[in-house]
Amino acid sequence: MPRTASETRPAGSTRRDRLADAGLVLFAGAFSFLSADSVLPEDGAGVSENVLFAEALAAGAACLALPLRRRRPVPLAVALLVADSFGHFFIGPTLVAVFTVAAHRPLRATGWIAALVFARLVGFLATTPDPQDPRTGAGVAYFSLVTAAVVFGLYRRSRRQLVASLRERAEQAEADAALRAEQAQRRAREEIAREMHDVLAHRLSLLSVHAGALEFHPGAPPAEVARAAGVIRDSAHEALQDLRDVIGVLRAPADSGPGAGRPQPTLEDVDRLVAEAGEAGMRIAYAPDVAAAEAVPAATGRTAYRIVQEGLTNARKHAAGTKVTVTLTGSPENGLTVEVSNPLPHGGGGTDSAAHGEHGAGVRRAEAPRNGRPANGGQRTGSRDPDAAAGGRPAGNGPSAGTGPGTGRTAGIRRPAAGTDAADTGRVAVPALAAEPRGGAGRLAAASVGSGAEGGSGRAVAAGTRATGPIPGAGQGLIGLAERAALAGGRLAHTADGDGFHLRAWLPWGRPSRTE
Repeated sequence: MPRTASETRPAGSTRRDRLADAGLVLFAGAFSFLSADSVLPEDGAGVSENVLFAEALAAGAACLALPLRRRRPVPLAVALLVADSFGHFFIGPTLVAVFTVAAHRPLRATGWIAALVFARLVGFLATTPDPQDPRTGAGVAYFSLVTAAVVFGLYRRSRRQLVASLRERAEQAEADAALRAEQAQRRAREEIAREMHDVLAHRLSLLSVHAGALEFHPGAPPAEVARAAGVIRDSAHEALQDLRDVIGVLRAPADSGPGAGRPQPTLEDVDRLVAEAGEAGMRIAYAPDVAAAEAVPAATGRTAYRIVQEGLTNARKHAAGTKVTVTLTGSPENGLTVEVSNPLPHGGGGTDSAAHGEHGAGVRRAEAPRNGRPANGGQRTGSRDPDAAAGGRPAGNGPSAGTGPGTGRTAGIRRPAAGTDAADTGRVAVPALAAEPRGGAGRLAAASVGSGAEGGSGRAVAAGTRATGPIPGAGQGLIGLAERAALAGGRLAHTADGDGFHLRAWLPWGRPSRTE
């Protein structure tokens, strides 16, 4: 049976151990000779001086052998108990040996030693029935001392085991605390990463759209250039402010939390988010139907806002020009349901969910004309509305693609005249990924910048940008959304089918209280 660390003792090699051994040797010798008078006959009858001298020498040798208790305590204790049955000077080393066994050896060995002592006690009482005999009192005192040595050894054992257990618990608690701190730091980093992705990806995708339009068509009217530049400036400022808020969380005290900066968005801010995306050129059908929207808990509203934000960002990056449908329904009894869906991009590519934020390549589109002519030298092709391209409907008076180095068909997107609901039909420079015919990198074929001129003429300006691929994504948007929804107590699913890409989430109106 293996021994535990508390049941073994190392060899006496340290200075402390050598001093302890020397002290126990002196104690055992002094105690044996001082207590000899109580066990020797008063008149010395039956005991010769030579025998006493031999016993004294043997007792001295037994005391000097006490350092062996570190290696062989049980054999030493048995030998001393047997010797003490016939001698008068072995009480000191016997007590030390019995104590060592009780303190440092398994309970089974201690039990055998205690049984041997008890057997000696029974034999002693059987041979000395006279209570008035002085040897009776001496024998009782002897067995009391041995019993006290066993009890004291067991006490030291239990105390040492308790200290070892407390030390182990303290070490385990320290390790657990370090693990919890590491997990808390990891959760904080993941939360900050999600927040940065959700916020900055939205802002920077808007900025990329407008900057690409200006780059593709620098000759646009000054009013359109000024408007696009203002949007770029505002988007950059908002992105910088959002980044500053996130960095401020890292610098703030631990109790400030991730919401210590600007007020966090709520469900009521979804209207502003949709309107902002509409002004950036996205065609959005927004259908909110939430009972008592102002009563939605802040955490639930913020999660819903981030889901809509990520859905719009992914649609803008991977399915530019398509119509996005945003639906919000809910009540305190049924919870909050969020759905963002859009048709799959024209061209057939990127039909899986990877194209919407999970390491997906961009969608494939047809080639666009170069300077109004196809790349193969064919007839000039006018720009077409994405919906018209799908259903055979011409775009009407949409302008042709502007001058630029792109090799993809321009998806003409016109902004309606003043007074039209911007949240549903507003359009501006939405780049769409085109395929490189010879295996090269994809190019962004730009849509037209739509902005109603003063007086409601609704004039559209062709614009576009040349790029080496789609608007880049972090590749973790949907993963972060799923975790965000789970942390809020809800669930999220995303699917791609023949009807398009669908992002659906259900969120509880509020976490149930403990008293419910």
